[in-house]
Amino acid sequence: MTARQDVRRAPAGRPSPDRGERARLLDRAARTIDAPGLVIALSHRGHRTLRFGGAEPGKVPRDRLHHELGSASKPFTGLLLATLVAAGRLRYEDSAAELLAPGRPVHPAVRAITLRHLITHTSGLPALPADFYPQALPRWSTAPYSGYPADRVVRAFLRARPRHRPGTRWHYSNFAVSVLGHTLAAATGTPWEVLLQQEVLGPLGLDGTRLRPGPPGSDAVGHRRDGRTLPALDTGGFTAAGAVRATPPDLLTFLEAHLPPAVAPTRPLAVALTDVRRPLLRRGLRHAHTHTLTWFRHPSPRGPVCFHAGATLGQQMFLGFRPDTGTALAAMVDRRVNRADPFIATIHELLTEKL
Repeated sequence: MTARQDVRRAPAGRPSPDRGERARLLDRAARTIDAPGLVIALSHRGHRTLRFGGAEPGKVPRDRLHHELGSASKPFTGLLLATLVAAGRLRYEDSAAELLAPGRPVHPAVRAITLRHLITHTSGLPALPADFYPQALPRWSTAPYSGYPADRVVRAFLRARPRHRPGTRWHYSNFAVSVLGHTLAAATGTPWEVLLQQEVLGPLGLDGTRLRPGPPGSDAVGHRRDGRTLPALDTGGFTAAGAVRATPPDLLTFLEAHLPPAVAPTRPLAVALTDVRRPLLRRGLRHAHTHTLTWFRHPSPRGPVCFHAGATLGQQMFLGFRPDTGTALAAMVDRRVNRADPFIATIHELLTEKL
């Protein structure tokens, strides 16, 4: 899919930087981030700029490596749901439990959880199932998800007791989005990987995006804080919440598809790309920030910014776009997340305040 230019002018107020200034801002940000490998990829009105940092890459150029998205996979899941709804195959109000196990007795609050609740983190489910942690602790620093397969995720959902009535509170949940992935597969009779390929990856031309590790040398390698390398992420049954791997150009293509007036190749996908940008609920301190179907949405001097961050054991990711100015930004580092790490804050500020 080719990038299309957005000819609308930026809102009045702070002037938009020119192309040279944007390149200098990327260079400055890249110099401040310490990591074995770094990529910052910018698209502004269809013009792409990539910046790299860290050690020299191996045989495969860094922009061709597949990077682990972690929780930044969730916008792909949200777009898939929106596409299926736009095609009339599902409804946001459908009960997940009824689609997964029709007629099975479950707690009334579980039966009330809809597909919309799962993707917007308003289902009342915890971040992870209660029985996840005991089995994960022995391999917490290497593969905590690998011993928790898909059928166990589904069983945990069907016997769950939500902490809050669905639709009343926002609480971030990898568990909920993983359940959504299994629900979409059950409802359509199509394996999750095939469904995402058919409805999202294929139509958008995302040939550099996949859900599993590739051949040796084709994936970015994550690192611990001490510099030691880590094995590729195994998400177990939590695929829909964090299994996507993609190259920087593919991530820009994905983000550019969300920028008007980009046109998707199918009507359901075009409708879905508009739907996932629409504000749905308020969250955060004093409910100052909004949330779309799948993106966090913050104000900025040049219009609202939609974004999502992600982290795995050895990599971090930031995806964001600003529809009003036709700007999209993807950034990734291949080292372990740290609470005091300035990477996410630096890239978020770059998109919202500077570019």
